[in-house]
Amino acid sequence: MTISVAIIGRPNTGKSTLFNRLVGKRLALVDDQPGVTRDRCEGEAELGDLSFRIIDTAGLDNADAESLAGRMQRQTEQAVAESNVVLMLVDARAGITALDRHFADWVRGQSVPVILAANKCEGGGGEAGRLEAFELGLGEPIAVSAEHGEGLGELYGALQPIVDADAIEGDEEAAPEVQLAIVGRPNTGKSTLVNQLLGQDRLLTGPEAGITRDSIAIDWEYDNRPLKLIDTAGLRRRARVDEKLEKLSARDTARAIQFSQVVVLMLDGQTMLERQDLTIARQVIDEGRALIIAVNKWDLVKTKKAAMRKLEDRLETSLTQVRGIPVVTLSALEGTGIDKLMAAVFEIYQVWNRRIATARLNDWLAEMVELHPPPLASTGRRVRLRYMTQTKTRPPTFAVWVSRPKDLPEAYSRYLVNGLRDDFGLIGVPLRITLRQGKNPYVKET
Repeated sequence: MTISVAIIGRPNTGKSTLFNRLVGKRLALVDDQPGVTRDRCEGEAELGDLSFRIIDTAGLDNADAESLAGRMQRQTEQAVAESNVVLMLVDARAGITALDRHFADWVRGQSVPVILAANKCEGGGGEAGRLEAFELGLGEPIAVSAEHGEGLGELYGALQPIVDADAIEGDEEAAPEVQLAIVGRPNTGKSTLVNQLLGQDRLLTGPEAGITRDSIAIDWEYDNRPLKLIDTAGLRRRARVDEKLEKLSARDTARAIQFSQVVVLMLDGQTMLERQDLTIARQVIDEGRALIIAVNKWDLVKTKKAAMRKLEDRLETSLTQVRGIPVVTLSALEGTGIDKLMAAVFEIYQVWNRRIATARLNDWLAEMVELHPPPLASTGRRVRLRYMTQTKTRPPTFAVWVSRPKDLPEAYSRYLVNGLRDDFGLIGVPLRITLRQGKNPYVKET
């Protein structure tokens, strides 16, 4: 069953540009003048491996019901009623307006999931507007640039759970498909591992470094769990990526990481962790994906205990953003350690998807503050942590409303992150905490 996504927002936020980007064609008229889109425009969109129907709507305006703008708004309301999910777009450069607030209140009352996206964030710009969008109470805003195609991986991450849930509703026995990417430097045994998992020589393998040029996606099942298995071309240091085909392969691998959920980083047990491995690992973490380190050719390692201790120490000091990254040893050629690897994949996938109830979080926050109160602000008044909620999964992301966010030291944020890991079992996955100023946005004023 194909889901429907309605793009809504006030005029001139870039809805039609995003629509055209997702359908891959210029179906919707785009212009800087507000109100260009009058009728609904529908198309078949693709994002990564997701396919869905997308609806471009007229810009929401607080207009008289019988006016042209009012009739356009009714078309938009009808599109929302027919959709499985709403993608509300705001203009990050212009900031949040009264009209954005008005329609955020309206869409919260509709019985449909809402994804909030802050458009026009190209090149990291518009961050102030994106942060301001938190006040709309629609969860964490995704930073996108419809014009430049930035932020589509985050949009994919927000849409996929809804697609999975829709698929499960149609087949209650079906488990969500795990997107698994296998990455690493050339000749670490990635394709050999894929062939071992599949039980057939599906991919070309050999001793020549860089034999796999493309990212190859294969639908597969392990222990009755569906997976999409992605084998990628080896990532090399940028200085060595001088051949055109290798540039395309490195870009394809980066895209595979962007659209994956769990990433297995293959190391060669005889060379272990090199600088390029850390670069790849940081790329995975920065994309918010769950990471597993797989040490291949472990049967050839002589001093196993010392090698593992050295690897774990290096990971602890070099990848401080994530604590407790799973490490699995195996031999892709001999087929040993495969069961341990797949058990780690499913376990880390569950942690990456974990959601914690808001009530539990706020009880926990009160205990953490009581145990270790925040320091005094520059004004001499104590910083108050007022409220906490989980804004998204994949990876677990939290927002904390603070009286003076700028006066809360980075060390205190780390204290909260470490506490979340230990107390809620969020070991081995990226965690994100954003600080917000002001009152609890989920409590309406009386």
